[in-house]
Amino acid sequence: MAYGVVHRFAGGTDEQYQASISAVHPSDGSLPEGQVFHVAGPSADGWTIVAIHDSEERWEQFRDGALRPRMQAGTDDGFTAPPEETTFEIHSQASP
Repeated sequence: MAYGVVHRFAGGTDEQYQASISAVHPSDGSLPEGQVFHVAGPSADGWTIVAIHDSEERWEQFRDGALRPRMQAGTDDGFTAPPEETTFEIHSQASP
């Protein structure tokens, strides 16, 4: 079952997003294995990212194998604090 993740970075900026995403996503602009959708943009209090993975297990693999280690190591000009995180199982989806 698909699995959604929402990250909210209070005070986050596009510049921090670009630096952080380049550290955890493939350099060719594709998505990490198992991620099927990714959007991001400014929100009222900073920056919000929404990612959909093909399963909770694939999310955990990405989180534990790439995202957390690289963010804990730090990125030049990236987000400086962990996000507020919300996750959810996707029970319904539609496309055009």
